[in-house]
Amino acid sequence: MIWQARHHRIEFPRRPLVMGIVNINDDSFCGDGTLDPEQALALAARQLREGADIIDIGSESARTNRQAITVEEEVRRLLPFLKAWPELLDEHAKAPWDDAQLWPPLLSINTWRPGVIAAVLPHGGDLINDISALPDAANARLCAEHGASLLIMHSVGQPKVPHTHVAYESVLGALDSFFEEKLALALQAGLSAGQIILDPGIDFAKQRDDNLAIYNHLDRLHRFQRPVLLPVSRKTIIGQVLDQPDASLRDPGTIACLTAGVMRGAHIFRVHNVRAAAQCVKVLWALARKKHADAAAPPAA
Repeated sequence: MIWQARHHRIEFPRRPLVMGIVNINDDSFCGDGTLDPEQALALAARQLREGADIIDIGSESARTNRQAITVEEEVRRLLPFLKAWPELLDEHAKAPWDDAQLWPPLLSINTWRPGVIAAVLPHGGDLINDISALPDAANARLCAEHGASLLIMHSVGQPKVPHTHVAYESVLGALDSFFEEKLALALQAGLSAGQIILDPGIDFAKQRDDNLAIYNHLDRLHRFQRPVLLPVSRKTIIGQVLDQPDASLRDPGTIACLTAGVMRGAHIFRVHNVRAAAQCVKVLWALARKKHADAAAPPAA
């Protein structure tokens, strides 16, 4: 399976990719955001040193209890980072964290409004991380025009609006029908299948049991033959299971969900704690490869 991300061509199977989160805002649910572009760039540089393959930048919190910012403000926050990204890579060019880390790394832009996407993609970005559930073809068309990849996330209704009332007869069946429809829409808009990534949308318009079902049956999404991004980091479902309201204290639960995701074939993990995630993924991948080698080896005489 191939993922074509603007200037990169990534072939799976390979060690899962780690996506580091950089919030260029002041209302992140973890309290780790910053409006200072230099601080955001410094965090991205640190995450690359810790093993990130992808940096995901976003300037509007997805929290439903926060007002949306304007398109103009979102663009104003993103552009300084985008313009400084090539220089950051030049300054921090180095031997990769290990021989499996993507280098140069990919840059993902976490946004969903077509006006923002149209304004920022000319300045760079390999992937648009879109939480809108692709209500129409606009974002797919913009990605196709600029050669960028598109992440399609499952959800119901508009972003920034609470959807805690949503109930599914079968959340897995809902994912199946949703991705069938949205993949067709994106392809009709001009994207190739290789430019598309799928995200089951943990915590978005889903309740506790919905999220647990997705973790347990993630391999069901393999039938679409597209990379699956699993956003595991410090999610509400982890807080519910651990009875831990402080999101910054959910990293152990995050690693548990990451492990479950690796076992079920997820390809990309979006995380705050890059160091822990990168080390966890590296160990799990080594174990999986050893198990595969042992299974393929001829029996001892």
